[in-house]
Amino acid sequence: MSTCSTVSRNLAEPVSGTAPVARTWLLLEQSGPWGPKALTASHLDPALGRALETAAKGTGVRVALIRRPGRHADADRGAPTERRVYAAHTVPGNVWLHATRITEPRRLLDLDFAALGSGDRHTFDSVLDGGPHAGDPLALVCTNGKRDRCCALLGRPLAAELAASGAEGVWEVTHLGGHRFSPTVLVLPHGYAYGRVRAHTVKDVLHGAAEGRIVLEGCRGNSAWERPGQAAELAVRAAVGEDAARALNVVRTDGAAPCWEVTLAHADGRHWRVTVEQGASAPPRPESCGASVLGSPARMEVTAVRELSVTAALAS
Repeated sequence: MSTCSTVSRNLAEPVSGTAPVARTWLLLEQSGPWGPKALTASHLDPALGRALETAAKGTGVRVALIRRPGRHADADRGAPTERRVYAAHTVPGNVWLHATRITEPRRLLDLDFAALGSGDRHTFDSVLDGGPHAGDPLALVCTNGKRDRCCALLGRPLAAELAASGAEGVWEVTHLGGHRFSPTVLVLPHGYAYGRVRAHTVKDVLHGAAEGRIVLEGCRGNSAWERPGQAAELAVRAAVGEDAARALNVVRTDGAAPCWEVTLAHADGRHWRVTVEQGASAPPRPESCGASVLGSPARMEVTAVRELSVTAALAS
């Protein structure tokens, strides 16, 4: 019998104490150095950066800057004149990755961010002349050392090694979160994040992503879900040996911190209910390379995985 609250919650509402979900990623190429908040502290026009933050707020869209691995001196100011732009929706059942090139970043403000966050790719294609990305999956390596030095110390060497090995689709990205798990990587189009990974693992992850598979080693979950949903999905995958990227969907989350009941549906009709409890990491540890004091960051513990009968699934 569950000890969690039975109060259900809209999946669009963030869990207290966690970052908003990113159902859609909007990525803009921007060379040069990045500050702690790169959208307003880089060679991108800070007024445009603030406008993009405002436009994306509450829509499920996460805007981030990307750049190719390598040297990022101030001398690169103004380059490139043509920038890559990607949009990726990561919710199973409507996963896609589209791309385009633009010369004027202000065109991004013409996007319908609410539609983009809900998974409508047409606003991206019609406004920016975009279309489906025809290349390999993207590996976004968090390297913003001004946000947290872990990302520079561990992320930049990983990005450089991957690029030197010939891996396609490798970019540095401004911020993914979870600094203490550096180096962190987000793989698109499916939107699964990885932490404390090495180059050989990322190559395996990219190979799997190209085949529509999820590699569980080092996986921290899908960016489309909040932390209880991420933990629940990975637990079900491990329990039943499921690696198909689009197989599982978080359909309901009940409860509130420190205990949740998460219901997941499989594409074949099976359902599970997973109990997730929030605890504190022990022993106390720095929450990032830049932290000067020890903390006890929250961690999600899966305490039960139960497959539901057809009747119980329908009742959910």
